Amino acid sequence: MSTPRRYQFDNQLPALPQQQAPVYRPEPLEAPAVYDQQPVVVQHIHQAPPDRTVQRVALGAGVGGGAVAGAVYFGPLLVAALSSMAISLAVVALVVVVSAWGVVTVVRSIGGPDGKAAAKTLRRKG
Repeated sequence: MSTPRRYQFDNQLPALPQQQAPVYRPEPLEAPAVYDQQPVVVQHIHQAPPDRTVQRVALGAGVGGGAVAGAVYFGPLLVAALSSMAISLAVVALVVVVSAWGVVTVVRSIGGPDGKAAAKTLRRKG
């Protein structure tokens, strides 16, 4: 004797009632609060991070937000430009030193005794 198999469509339970989707019904806003006296605003002021010194000084001196925004934007830009110029000048100085060393070496090796004397003179003056 085997038990009969039951499939999903053999379920004898009644079907669930269809639920309708909730309908949005806007409600009017409540009236704004009326105060007897001026409300007290509690403002928490925290210390700014240490890299914002220029901005803090500017705001403390009464400078507007545009100047502070300019300092925030152009400050790092100025540092980057100055660093770039310094690196370029360092590379140029390195090229000049290497070129001078090369010229002295060539003059010393090719020039014979006169070249060695000229290189010695240049070394003393430098």
